Amino acid sequence: MSWVTIDRICSEEARSSPEIRRMLERSDRPLRFRAEHFSDEELLEKLRGLGMDLDRRGLEKLCDGALSAEEVVGPLIAECEAGVDFEADWIWICLVTLWQRWWPDKPCLELLDDMVQAGYREQEQGDEAGCATIWLDAWAHVLRLCDVTGIRSIEEFDDRFPMTQSLYNWSQDVELALWNAGLADRGLLTARIEYCAEALRRFPREDQLMTENLRASLARSYFATGMTARADELFQSWLAADPGWSWGWIGWADCYSGSGEAGDYSRAEELLRRGYDVADGRDRGYIAERLRDLCLETGRPQEARKFGQQARQLLRRDPTMSVSRSLDLVAADGPVVARETTTLNFGPDGVPLDQFADALRSMREQSPGPSALPGKVGRNAPCPCRSGLKFKKCCGSPASRV
Repeated sequence: MSWVTIDRICSEEARSSPEIRRMLERSDRPLRFRAEHFSDEELLEKLRGLGMDLDRRGLEKLCDGALSAEEVVGPLIAECEAGVDFEADWIWICLVTLWQRWWPDKPCLELLDDMVQAGYREQEQGDEAGCATIWLDAWAHVLRLCDVTGIRSIEEFDDRFPMTQSLYNWSQDVELALWNAGLADRGLLTARIEYCAEALRRFPREDQLMTENLRASLARSYFATGMTARADELFQSWLAADPGWSWGWIGWADCYSGSGEAGDYSRAEELLRRGYDVADGRDRGYIAERLRDLCLETGRPQEARKFGQQARQLLRRDPTMSVSRSLDLVAADGPVVARETTTLNFGPDGVPLDQFADALRSMREQSPGPSALPGKVGRNAPCPCRSGLKFKKCCGSPASRV
């Protein structure tokens, strides 16, 4: 976890919890927001007090080539007179604050993290356009950091620059924010095209879900901006290479019916049926759901019912089931006998009644069969509890029976 993330978590907790705020105040732990009212000279004087006699030129030379204040501060802590962790925190806080004031266009982890979180705050206030605008600037910083370091994957970026929100998660939020804001601002839809295309180019070996989401977003953005031929061309090429991509067929069909952009239901149905005909398609049941909805929309309830049944069957998941068995020795008035108990646990969601018989059948198939333990255990025989002792010295002893 990076220093900027730790500082952000502490600051947010201090603002929301009076108890944590008092605890931090008692500990005198410094946080970034405490440096906001300091002048540049006061921050430099703070550094001098910690053994760093630097002016602006010296600090700029020190940070030359660095990609975060944290990586600059690390080696300095051992050289200066910072004797406790809080003093080391002050070195980082002073450096980040001056970096933000003097070189705001110089990319670094801390300033990038600030921009990402500023976008989330705009989004929470309902300003999608403001959020998208901030995040486009943040994306430019990501690209510059990738250029400097030669990073070619999102995983590599997250390892090198651990932001409060990972690039893996944030990059998907960027795509969605650009779409939402682009519905009212065509320019942001164009920016979404550039964003998706650049992400696919920069990170060509991402996991399948990430790549598929970016592809669908790119093609749908082309369609939404009126470049329908280009959208059709992209979907056609991707699905020719991977016809089992069910969400690709759905995304293509949604261009014509999902958002009402063209309202061509016949074209949407044609695409969905083509995807549904791929017998081994991934998530094929969701195409059946879309066909059900389309049939309802176009006044064909019987066909809708048929596709609904097929969707339920395809999306039906085996219930989560665990089987536990216990072996107990029961000594009543007669001889000691071994009794095996089998317990089925279907988890917090339970199991639908129409699947209960299948679950029992599955349990019986997994069962090793009836135990071959004798109904009566001899005193000198090995104890059935598998302790390695004779029965008379273990579960058959008078103490055990008591």
